[in-house]
Amino acid sequence: MEQLPRLYLAKDDMMKRVAKFKDLVGFDGGLPDSKMPGCERTLFNVIGFQPPKGIGEGGVTSPVGADAARLAAIKISEGFNLGYCKAKPGHGPEMHNHDTNETFIPMTGTWRASWEDENGAVEAVDLGPLDVVSFPPGMIRRFENVTKGDPNAESILMFVIGGDGPRAEFTDQAMARVIAAGAWAPAK
Repeated sequence: MEQLPRLYLAKDDMMKRVAKFKDLVGFDGGLPDSKMPGCERTLFNVIGFQPPKGIGEGGVTSPVGADAARLAAIKISEGFNLGYCKAKPGHGPEMHNHDTNETFIPMTGTWRASWEDENGAVEAVDLGPLDVVSFPPGMIRRFENVTKGDPNAESILMFVIGGDGPRAEFTDQAMARVIAAGAWAPAK
């Protein structure tokens, strides 16, 4: 016997849950490191990413930035968020943290997933298309496009983040680099 409830949606309602990559709007700002040399990237908010509670307090932000958090292509809150990052080789965010799980899946190119160990040493693994790495909440991490070849050819990384309004923050060391580079002015 079936035990789970069934749901039936009209095609018009179901089409609100479809996002074609060619129609997605990308954002290249809104995060503290967005304009930092080597951190430039375009983030596509596909599913979810509602603005988290406490956004802007003490450096807390949405994983995709405040503007993109409000403009998901598929506006649902069902316990997870999905997006894409498009970046040139050598580009990716500074070290950061999330209050929920974050999973990376390269779609094209080669991406390096890095994390800090308990002594602050950085460890890493390189991932190719369809490989997966999953970071638990609280683990300091970053990703970077390390694809060989044309330095202007962007590659795409998919990320899945748990929660309906996940929070992110950059490490104190990352924020110091961003501020020193003049890429972000701390709130007064």
